[in-house]
Parts: sequence; structure tokens; C-alpha cells
Amino acid sequence: MRADRLVSLVLLLRRHGRMSATALARELEVSTRTVLRDIEALSSAGVPVYAERGRHGGFALLPGFRTELTGLNHDEALALLVAGSRRGAQAFGLGSALASAMLKVVDALPESYRDTAAGAAERLLIDPETDLLSRRLADEEVPDAIVAEVLRAVFAGHKLRIHYAAVNQAAQWRTVDPIGLVTVRERGYLLATRAGADRTYRLSRILAAEELAERAERPDRVDLDRAWQERSTRFRTGGDQVSVLVRVNPARREDLVGTALAVRAERADADGWLRMEVSFQDRRHAEWALWQLTTNAEALEPQWLRDALRDRAAAIAARYGG
Repeated sequence: MRADRLVSLVLLLRRHGRMSATALARELEVSTRTVLRDIEALSSAGVPVYAERGRHGGFALLPGFRTELTGLNHDEALALLVAGSRRGAQAFGLGSALASAMLKVVDALPESYRDTAAGAAERLLIDPETDLLSRRLADEEVPDAIVAEVLRAVFAGHKLRIHYAAVNQAAQWRTVDPIGLVTVRERGYLLATRAGADRTYRLSRILAAEELAERAERPDRVDLDRAWQERSTRFRTGGDQVSVLVRVNPARREDLVGTALAVRAERADADGWLRMEVSFQDRRHAEWALWQLTTNAEALEPQWLRDALRDRAAAIAARYGG
């Protein structure tokens, strides 16, 4: 729609300052002639857009010009409001900023959209704090001061000094080059390099953080999704992982997959149960995961896992045998 394109044009000029007709056409995916017509329409509507001649010329808005988000349609507004209800921003200490931004979005909406969009958003709940069994979802608290220091270093591209407590290790100070931040299931992670090697740090295990003045050694651009996938793959294929052959009731398949690191093979047996080869982080992880499935799963291999589950069941039976 042309109205949406006009709003996008204004927002582009506000963001970039001065832009040529060619650059605007490329961003809006229209012809330069269409851009010139849109500029004329904006001027006729009272939007203070002007042209600057010369080699580095282009179109710009008068300094200090502001506009309301009147081009936001109902579905776009609803998407923003629903996104604002997610708890993921809490992992990076941005919850209050996100809430403030959502209030500004609502205030800037056309009146005809404001009530309906806000009302619709109230009828969608994303990531509640408890599941259907009233189990509270894991929520890691990270002090605001630590999150703020990490964010500053990430955004500024500076080295970061952290006091980090790895699993089963005493906390140590280390200096890293921050790459970016990732949140997974309400847990925040810092992706960084240390002495040129990839490192991933859980935010909740950072006891103190200090942004340094020295520039971080990192690429100018980063694909965080790809970086996270690569690190996840290395994690799943390294360390003390164990591979397990198991039969599972199809009704509990997702429970098994949700706890395993990876599914390496799967086929259906004649009785309808699934025979799956899955990997776990270590022996304790495998034993815990299979125990949760009770009689809905049977570990076939390795033998040590069958023995461990048998001994645990025997201990429970002995406890209640009397």
C-alpha cells in the first residue's frame, strides 16, 4: 500500500539522515520515479522533506522533525505488543526498556487501532512462568549491573573482563572478546572468543564484569544464529557424551527427544514402540532421562545403563517393600 510506503520512506530518512533517490528506491523496492512521486506527495502533505543538490546530495528531513506511527496497521501493532509480552528480554536486562517502548508504541497508534490491538494482545500469553502442572519454569537471575556491563562491552566492541564460575570449578577472572548475546529458554549466554578460541559463557555464572577500554578482536559483522548453531553442534559431539539404544512408547517420544542432545537413528518396532538411538551429555544425564519415563521406555544398550536403572528400581522397591 502506498500509505505504508510513505511511512517507510519517512522512517528511512529519519534513521539515515540524507539518502539519494536511488538508495531509497533500493530500500523500498520501487523505481526512482516512484520515489520522486512519493517525495512530492509528502511535501504536499506538509512533511518537511527537501532535496540537496551535488555529488553527495539526496533527500532529507528538516532537523527535529517528528512523526507519529500512523502507518502502523492493526496486525503490525498486535505483533509488536505480543512481542513485548515475551520474557526473553529479561535475560538481557531489557525488560523495563521493552515495557517503556511498548507504551510509546500504544500511545503513537491511531486511535482506531489502539483499543482493539491492546485488547487483542491481552488475549495472547507467551512463555508463562509456569506450565500446566504448575511447575515454575527455570528463571535465572543476573544482577542488572553485570548485564549492563556486558551489554556495554558487546555494543561498544570492547574487551570484557569477567569473574566466571564454571561448573565444578572455582571462579576465575578472564578477559574475553565479546561477540554477542543469545537467550535460550530464558537463559542468557555470552558468545565470545578468548585467545582466539570460541567460548560460550552462561550469564548467570558471571559473578562480576568490567568493560575494558581496549578494542575487542572480533569481526565487524556476525551471524549469531549460525555461530550458535556451530557451537551447539560442537557441544553435542564432544565431551563425555554417551549413546543409548532405547525403546520408547510413541506417546512419550517428545519427552525423550526434549531431554536428549541428539537423535541419531529411529525406527518403529512391530508392536508400535519406537527404537531410537539417542545421545546424552554424560552417564548421569542418560540415567536421569530414562528414569523420568518410568515404564514407558526401556534402555537396551549399553549394559551399564540397564544395570543402573535396575539398581535404582530395586532400591525404591526395597524402600516400600515392607
